Amino acid sequence: MNPVGGWRLAVDGGPPPFHGDARGRVAASRQPPTDNRQLPPGIRSWTDGRVLAEAAHKYELIVLGCSMGGMAAMEQIFGVLPQDFRVPIVVAQHRYRTSGEALPSFLRRHSKLNVVDALDKQWIHPGNVYLAPADYHLMVDRGGELSLSVDAAVAYSRPSIDVLFESAADAYQAGVIGVVLTGANADGARGAMRIKQRGGFVVVQDPKTAESAEMPQAAIAATRVDRILPLDRIGPFLVELCRNSG
Repeated sequence: MNPVGGWRLAVDGGPPPFHGDARGRVAASRQPPTDNRQLPPGIRSWTDGRVLAEAAHKYELIVLGCSMGGMAAMEQIFGVLPQDFRVPIVVAQHRYRTSGEALPSFLRRHSKLNVVDALDKQWIHPGNVYLAPADYHLMVDRGGELSLSVDAAVAYSRPSIDVLFESAADAYQAGVIGVVLTGANADGARGAMRIKQRGGFVVVQDPKTAESAEMPQAAIAATRVDRILPLDRIGPFLVELCRNSG
């Protein structure tokens, strides 16, 4: 894949318009209205119908990964999710071993959803956000149960985004949405690829809007992601994508 061309297609929402001949002008005249006020959140052009088609699909789980700059990124995303947003979210954020309750407490102040550190053998429920506790890998299984592990760090990280994403992809197949945000290493790229291989949907933060661009860039290079969006559009996009889910 040409990462530059693929990036442009994903960001702009479709191929460039025809220019220079009559057929192109006719084709352009038949496009739906382009008034952005009529567009659902999260898409820039009516030529990109994937969000409309994909929103008819019922998603069961969102997994989200981030590292450097992730706290502020999650604050912005979770802050726009409504109280009735039902698709559960499971998060692997690289965090200090001594971070304790600080991260979930901070995010609860900026979210209408219930944000907690995950417990081993805890059941996943709609309307909740589950964070990988400091110094634990977090995994999900098909029965909707969370599990914690103290296995060796992956990509120098525990919790590892790849571990979470790969377990979710294997368990939920096409029912999972993966979100890769800002971060300073390539953790999450392999997991994003696994989600795509299993038929899931992957959203990546536009590296130009990331505090640290390496993590989203690695995911974009690893697989053909479904969306590359500025940070401020990811929350509204998830609302639209999950409108028939949960």
